[in-house]
Amino acid sequence: MPLTFNEYQLLVEQAPIMIWRSDTEKLCDYFNRRWLEFTGRPLEAELGHGWAEGVFPDDYDRCLQIYVSAFDRREIFEMQYRLRRADGVYRWIFDRGVPYHDAAGAFLGYIGSCIDVTEKVEAQDALQRAAQAELHTLRGMLPICSSCKRIRDDGGYWHLVEVYIRQHSKAEFTHGICPECAKRLYDDL
Repeated sequence: MPLTFNEYQLLVEQAPIMIWRSDTEKLCDYFNRRWLEFTGRPLEAELGHGWAEGVFPDDYDRCLQIYVSAFDRREIFEMQYRLRRADGVYRWIFDRGVPYHDAAGAFLGYIGSCIDVTEKVEAQDALQRAAQAELHTLRGMLPICSSCKRIRDDGGYWHLVEVYIRQHSKAEFTHGICPECAKRLYDDL
């Protein structure tokens, strides 16, 4: 059984995501209740370009460029930016906008949905910091045998340089002989 207009309206207003709409002039003319609850601002304050007042200043130009560029080409876009929540804290938002059309195919503007992805962004940042810290470990002092050139790990075990570095980085190795070693080892050839 098809949904009534009121049922559609309830779905949009109570959806667990923030929903927005813009007209053919790139001006936002609708935000659902979830958006308004998130920002803590009335609908009138968000309309037009008012919503952009909540975008983190460092993200604003990039955010606007993505939106305007996709809009002009009538293409789907996705972007992440920080948006000020009602409590004043900036949260990372994943925003996806799609062009929409009437039954005759006339372009009417964009419809978009947003979700708070702050925890995901923070987890990715933590992983990146951990990876950088691991790489930084390789930049420090390594206990290396001055005779065989093996490296001692934190457990006291000795490993070939190549094995140790491969285990602690993304480096791969190829082997060859430098001219000095070739002369010393194979001088008679």
